[in-house]
Amino acid sequence: MILMVIVFLMLLFWENELSEHEPLLTLEHLHVDYPPDGTAVRYCNHLIQQRLIRERDHTCKREHVFIHERPQKINSVCLSTKKVACLNQSSLICSQSETKFRLTVCELTAGTRYPACSYQSSATQGFILVVCDDLGPLAFEGYVE
Repeated sequence: MILMVIVFLMLLFWENELSEHEPLLTLEHLHVDYPPDGTAVRYCNHLIQQRLIRERDHTCKREHVFIHERPQKINSVCLSTKKVACLNQSSLICSQSETKFRLTVCELTAGTRYPACSYQSSATQGFILVVCDDLGPLAFEGYVE
């Protein structure tokens, strides 16, 4: 019995060690900021650093979008009757929101290698495009104004 507890604790510790180095890749972690973070100065730089947002090869993302809406409302986009070809991958079908969402678009202004990235933020509104499965949104694919 004691051996089982020790093994369990070791596995739990090992799992936590692994997850500290891997960023979360969920739509909510990568793209949702609700309510919006109060960091007005250097908003994009702050959130992108805090959430470890970067390309797979550790370069800076050219553009990143944060959605300022409740996760439940984002989940409901999958129920939308508006289905369109995704912007980046035309073979995928995206669900488009029926209403515009408040967004912050972060555009890369300097840097190439994470974490030495600098972004300019701009507020906008747009219809969001998400890829869905039976459980809800899997990925944010962009927005249309």
